[in-house]
Amino acid sequence: MPTLGPVTRSSVPDQVFARLCEAILAGRYAPGERLPPQRALAAELEVNMASIREALKRLEQLRLVEVRHGDATRVLDWRRSGGLEALALLGSVDATVIGPLFEARRLLLAESARLAAERRDSGQAEALHELAAAFDAAPDAASAQLADWAFMAVVVEAAGNLVFQLIMNSVRELYLAQAELFTAMLERRDELAPLYARAADAIAARDPDGAAAAIAGLAAAHETRIRAAL
Repeated sequence: MPTLGPVTRSSVPDQVFARLCEAILAGRYAPGERLPPQRALAAELEVNMASIREALKRLEQLRLVEVRHGDATRVLDWRRSGGLEALALLGSVDATVIGPLFEARRLLLAESARLAAERRDSGQAEALHELAAAFDAAPDAASAQLADWAFMAVVVEAAGNLVFQLIMNSVRELYLAQAELFTAMLERRDELAPLYARAADAIAARDPDGAAAAIAGLAAAHETRIRAAL
């Protein structure tokens, strides 16, 4: 049975939730496994029962555990039961996450660019050109990352699809919280900068196929770089 260690910082229910969540997502509790009884968890973490109950309620809302009254709390297979919120909760990113994440990113962004070319307004078209230029002129990796994120966010916003936007919101929490892990995707920025400009031009020209191809090529270049760095 894994041990979690005592909680010593403030915002105790949040810390309990974070400890349990990390243990579940990391596989320290297997799907179907019973969590320790609430009293045992409270003793192990050195917190009160109210904090344990609140944390378990949040885990249940995220479909990471199943709480049955009169029975043990069981861990669910978050890959089957969880939602996009699980992306933001991942405490670490490895090859098993990076591959699917960047594949999904490429597909989502390409379709977003196709829709953006049809639905964008003049302000969004102008913003994409400005952000492409900002990426080209970025003085360092951190500035380039912010320009990249802002560029893709405008593409998705211009697509006008609420679900795409919600997906990007979930990815953003993972991306920005661990930005240093993704710097490799923007290596050789001089090679990438023309791809941002090409995508911005295609969206501004209302060329759906050209926009999708340009963004897919850019996202694939990111993917190639990040895979090589793993």
